[in-house]
Amino acid sequence: MSVWSELTGQDAAIAVFRAAAETAGGVTPEASASRVGGSQQMTHSWLVTGPPGSGRSNLAYAFAVALISGRPDGDEQTRIQVQARSHPDLHVLATEGVIIKRDDVREIVKRSHYAPSIGRHRVIIVEDADRMTEQTSNFLLKELEEPPERTVWILCAPSEADLIPTIRSRVRSVRLLMPSVADVADLLVRRDGIDPELAERCAREAQSHIGMAHRLATSDEARQRRAETLRLALEVRSAATAVSTAARYLEIAGDDAKAITALRDAEEREHALHSLGIAPGQAVPSALRPQIKALEDDQKRRATRSLRDGIDRILVDLSTLYRDVLLLQLDAQVELVNRELFDALRRAAASATPAKTLATLDAIQEARERIEGNVAPALALEAMLVSAIRRPDTERGAA
Repeated sequence: MSVWSELTGQDAAIAVFRAAAETAGGVTPEASASRVGGSQQMTHSWLVTGPPGSGRSNLAYAFAVALISGRPDGDEQTRIQVQARSHPDLHVLATEGVIIKRDDVREIVKRSHYAPSIGRHRVIIVEDADRMTEQTSNFLLKELEEPPERTVWILCAPSEADLIPTIRSRVRSVRLLMPSVADVADLLVRRDGIDPELAERCAREAQSHIGMAHRLATSDEARQRRAETLRLALEVRSAATAVSTAARYLEIAGDDAKAITALRDAEEREHALHSLGIAPGQAVPSALRPQIKALEDDQKRRATRSLRDGIDRILVDLSTLYRDVLLLQLDAQVELVNRELFDALRRAAASATPAKTLATLDAIQEARERIEGNVAPALALEAMLVSAIRRPDTERGAA
């Protein structure tokens, strides 16, 4: 099976990466450049850009399999090792915190100068490269300018504009498209065995975000949390309910973050204790406590990011809700994202003007920007929900 077979909706990008892997498999970069008329098919620094959920990291790992194995379609053994992040020639810088600091990349830069152990190339993947600070970006710049001959850097970010110009000028950029709802639903059915009707609904509600669609399709709790998020928004009738709803949203985001991180945290701690030779239930010796403390600090940073991501998912879901309301108000013949809530959406559309719905959509975007700028999430959510206050026609008439 080809390493590209489980990717969906990215035929153009797959063709670029597969051709590069084929070139890298048996021809030097200089020879490949001359063979394709001077345009360098293979380079040592890549940037994969695309909207969240478009499959940036999945494509980067597939490319890594092809490069390390030396085969344009990869091989099964390399694919399994890369998928488990256990291949000695693969190094991953995943964002456990809100930002990537220079110290986070220092060790991986050292490893980039090692020759490949068993593969054809050594591949370094930086997920969420847009979270690098300017200092980190400048530190990485020299490595992208003069990488070792058989080391390949693959950066992933939402857009080129999220990286500093000097980084952008030293990488080959490949832009991904957002896959269609049908493509994502087909992937869920084919890869995960999801019922087609549920797969279509989850792909639609996730707005073709592959990871979120998978989560919704495989978790009843995730679907229930999303349904509660939308229901609460439609029930905001006063400033008091706006405040209580904001508090509940923080709880929902926290529960979602715990569901994502709790199992992983426990597995990491168990693995760390086993590696240090500490039996289950045994007290951690004082000499080893700094290592456990470092692990706990990493997990706390990841929890902070997961909470922020959970809040952002709530705001994205709310934007689909009010987008649907606006479409009904304008009588637009466009498919609704949350069509299962049609009756509730119709009542919400009748309770306000299109201008007010647009103001709420603007408030949602402003809340996302405020939280990104380190405004307290509770305050940002409360301010956003005040714009979502709606009263049914009967209540407004009584007032």
